[in-house]
Amino acid sequence: MTHRAVIFDIGGVVVGSPLHAIAAYERELGLPANAVNRVVVRAGPGGAWSRLERGEVGLEAFYPLFEADCGAAGVAIDAREMMRRVAGVTVPRPAMLEAIRRLRAGGLRVGALTNNWITEGEEEGTGALRSLFDVFVESIAVGLRKPDPRIFELVCRELDVAPGEAVFLDDIGINLKAARALGMTTIKVDDPDAALAELEQTVGLALR
Repeated sequence: MTHRAVIFDIGGVVVGSPLHAIAAYERELGLPANAVNRVVVRAGPGGAWSRLERGEVGLEAFYPLFEADCGAAGVAIDAREMMRRVAGVTVPRPAMLEAIRRLRAGGLRVGALTNNWITEGEEEGTGALRSLFDVFVESIAVGLRKPDPRIFELVCRELDVAPGEAVFLDDIGINLKAARALGMTTIKVDDPDAALAELEQTVGLALR
């Protein structure tokens, strides 16, 4: 099936990775690697992080709730400080912005699919990126978050493509697995340049 659309995660793909900021914070506190992510997974859909990304709580309410989730797992953090650091690294990657421009110029539909939350000064964050995409689907707005299959189906509907016609880029394995299960072609973004090289091969366009 010919690819008609490319869907980008935002954090860790189009902008710098929140995971890197959290990992650095864990190292600074002397916590085990991935301690925070394990708390998120352990707390599940009812945990503070999932609720934040579905828009059920705002940041101010999130901080004490997430610290409680962490505390229950024996992990002591300052949630406000951690999120301040996350905000500091989420700056756009110029190579990704250029690739998005070239994809659209080449006739492909381009979507964003992101798990996010309401931040102060929204236009400074992902809000400033919206005009780059044909479709912008965010967990906070639709009340669903990756890896829920329904959010992948939603972005495909909005792009007017079948999942098998879409390529999806993300930096988190569980999200890619969910997309593949629906028939999407997936690319894991560890090194952005390597991911763009793979995307070029997949869609047959020069993107860099």
